Amino acid sequence: MNARDEILSSIRMRQAGKMVRPPRYRAAPIVGSLKQQFAERAIAEAAEVRFLNRMEDVPAAVADILRARNMPASVHLPSDARTNSLPWSTGLVLDHTPPGPNDAALAIALFAVAETGTLVYASAPGAPSSWHFRPGLEIALVSACNILPQLEDVFARLRKGGAIASTVNFVTGPSRTGDIEQTLELGAHGPKALSILVVKE
Repeated sequence: MNARDEILSSIRMRQAGKMVRPPRYRAAPIVGSLKQQFAERAIAEAAEVRFLNRMEDVPAAVADILRARNMPASVHLPSDARTNSLPWSTGLVLDHTPPGPNDAALAIALFAVAETGTLVYASAPGAPSSWHFRPGLEIALVSACNILPQLEDVFARLRKGGAIASTVNFVTGPSRTGDIEQTLELGAHGPKALSILVVKE
């Protein structure tokens, strides 16, 4: 039997319902704190992680991140009501224009994955997908209750929520590449640095 016959035979078996399907993948359950495992994985991927007790603590944390990096006290915010309603009274300049490679920008992640330290962003009218690729420093905001064990859990939650956004981005650590002489280079096609704020409430 040649390769063509094998392929056609497999198709006929599947149509007849005789092909044995492999078992569905089941990841091992995560033991312990989801937010702690997420933080460990994200830090391993060169991200900074800070835990906050309340959303009201976000402006002060953003200002502290910028000071620690000797960056201007300016942050780009998307037109998202959740970020614009925060008490921005820490001397920060708020900019609602698209960020550039030397700017810091804040964005809200819909979910996070404890298994891999990955952030999940869904595009929306107030949260364009391009926002995550433009700034030099991205400050991500995610609620601790939206940290899920595995990637499969994210897809289940997205399907449960109804229509899935037109674009869903998965971000693990800062942008990087090793294409040039196998040397790791950060900021190749997106943020060079990533700070994650996990809000516990």
